[in-house]
Amino acid sequence: MPQGMFLKSDGFATNLYDRGSEFTLEGYCKREGIAYANRGLPVSLETFIAYGLEFQRRFVPELEDRRVLAVRPLAQGFLLTCDDGETFTASQVVVATGISYFHYIPKVLSDLPEEFVTHSSKHSSLAHFNGRDVTVLGGGSSAVDIAASLLDSGAAARLVVRAPSIKFLNPPIAVRPSWLKTLRTPSSGLGPGWRSRLCTDAPLLFRLMPERFRLRIVRTHLGPSATSYVREKVDGKMPVLVGTQVRSAEIRGNKICLQLVRDTGAELELETDHVIAATGYKVDLRRLPFFDEQALSAIRTVDHTPILSSNFESSISGLYFVGLASANTFGPMLRFAFGAGFTSRRLTRHFRRG
Repeated sequence: MPQGMFLKSDGFATNLYDRGSEFTLEGYCKREGIAYANRGLPVSLETFIAYGLEFQRRFVPELEDRRVLAVRPLAQGFLLTCDDGETFTASQVVVATGISYFHYIPKVLSDLPEEFVTHSSKHSSLAHFNGRDVTVLGGGSSAVDIAASLLDSGAAARLVVRAPSIKFLNPPIAVRPSWLKTLRTPSSGLGPGWRSRLCTDAPLLFRLMPERFRLRIVRTHLGPSATSYVREKVDGKMPVLVGTQVRSAEIRGNKICLQLVRDTGAELELETDHVIAATGYKVDLRRLPFFDEQALSAIRTVDHTPILSSNFESSISGLYFVGLASANTFGPMLRFAFGAGFTSRRLTRHFRRG
């Protein structure tokens, strides 16, 4: 996320998980004198990062900041190799890499050099685009936040959105809704509505649903949307091409030329200095560099995502996947930090039994 932006989730849904809820975001903000509300007040990126780092220092002080280069299954357990040359064995391995390896750039742009095309995850500051013409692809929170930040940085920005419009979330309401509205659209850590509530309350039931159903729900539920806080920064402030897709792209001199097609069938050409693809993330285990082909071939997958047991275990005994990589098994809650509570409790109970 660009500096200065806000999270989409409400304060109550942004807690990191610890047993007993000893260190919530609310408690951290109160201690640090930071304004906080369960609903109605956005959580800034800077606040969440500071809270996360303090959470780590408090609960996992022994964390080692090293890169694992290889994870090789053995007859019993695993052999791990780190970037400093050290090797060690482990009886279980939990892969919790989040979104790090899974950024997605459409094929039409993926082979172009980073001088002209980058993914939104590469940018926390956009100051170096001052005075340049930048085109942002996407209609979700990352795309709109990036576009707003580009304007603040002095760039000429535009949005190219495949959908017919940008969906902005409704401004949050600080007061609790009436019991009737709560019954019709119950609250959850993913937002209001019965579908979201079922996803947060019944991930094990979701796992038992037909595979095609699960993949469709994970792909479509809580689709691209932007926060209400950033709407005024982009509405009327920049060109927004909705219902538009990139058909092809090529480098011409020091520009990238995009051939676009509208939903109406109309075609247009656009020259720009740089394209930022805010096009999300797609799990593909083949992109994890620490597994060799032999290990990957032993992991049962669907759509290149792991098929997991009710305890997050893959088809390789002792190898577990959590976070975004487990969403196709347990539902869209696992795409968000809110899913950490279910994950932690489930894994801890499983390891204790083992």
